[in-house]
Amino acid sequence: METDPARVIGIGASAGGLEAVGTLLAGLPASLPAAVLVVIHQADSGPGRVAELLDRRSALPVRAAADGDVIAAGLVQVAVPGHHLVLEKDTLRVTRGPRENGHRPAIDPLFRSLALEAGPGAIGVVLSGMLDDGAAGLLEIVRHGGTAAVQDPDEAAFPSMPTASLRQVPGAVVRPVAGLAEALVAVLARPALGVVRRSERLADEVGVALGRRTAAAEPPHPPAGLSCPDCGGPLYQSDESSMLRYRCRIGHAWSQESLRAGQAAAAETALETALRALEEKAALHHRIARTADERGSSRLAVRARQTAHDALASAAVVRDLLSSPGDGEAW
Repeated sequence: METDPARVIGIGASAGGLEAVGTLLAGLPASLPAAVLVVIHQADSGPGRVAELLDRRSALPVRAAADGDVIAAGLVQVAVPGHHLVLEKDTLRVTRGPRENGHRPAIDPLFRSLALEAGPGAIGVVLSGMLDDGAAGLLEIVRHGGTAAVQDPDEAAFPSMPTASLRQVPGAVVRPVAGLAEALVAVLARPALGVVRRSERLADEVGVALGRRTAAAEPPHPPAGLSCPDCGGPLYQSDESSMLRYRCRIGHAWSQESLRAGQAAAAETALETALRALEEKAALHHRIARTADERGSSRLAVRARQTAHDALASAAVVRDLLSSPGDGEAW
């Protein structure tokens, strides 16, 4: 028998997203018949003032989410730095689960939990941001009967996330951010009849974000021959969402785009480490050469100067790689 499930709106944003979320919330009525959950990418050390800033622009009350909070229609609850925001039945879980796409909070864990718990009553909204966090989760919402909405990429400060979401869900509602509130109200005016389907695969994914499960000793997906930029462990490939994704044994998850960016950052860090080591090696051997000269050991001084010269030559190559234009793909 079909029922009218609870209505929950999940909003995900990253770079340029604070302004976009504020504009969207400003357009929502105080009588909104849905709970609203917001994830904006933040650093672990962030000041945690996102809810306070959004509350100034919203007719709806905005609160920082706390573990164990119950969702309520007309209430906006916002993820806090360093923690995923996940819905379990009608209760929020604020967890330190593994990072997804290099982020915690990440958008995909929230969206997956909405698909799992609210099904046809879920609405996922992707706003401005870089790379593609949110795209896989938005697809899960639609697959489980929910609705997808995306900020028009042409007006987004950073269009990558909206564009990636539209690649996965081309039938999503697309509006400039100022028009999304009206579109969401229109969606909520229609009944969300349907059955909330429990998917074991999706429940397993949400369980990872909840910190209750880790990747199995023998992961069900084939090894990708790649390592996780977060922990260095092996990655396993999954394309069950028609979107190639990777997860390690710990549970860190990556899309192709986020993995590319993570690898580029890891490569840059490795090159910087190598550059420092080479320049320190050269400096040390110059000192050895000076000391050898003072002691009359010319042979040792020559060898030390040659070693310093070779180290500086290698350092110059690494420095050129680091200063190459582009996003790191050159190395």
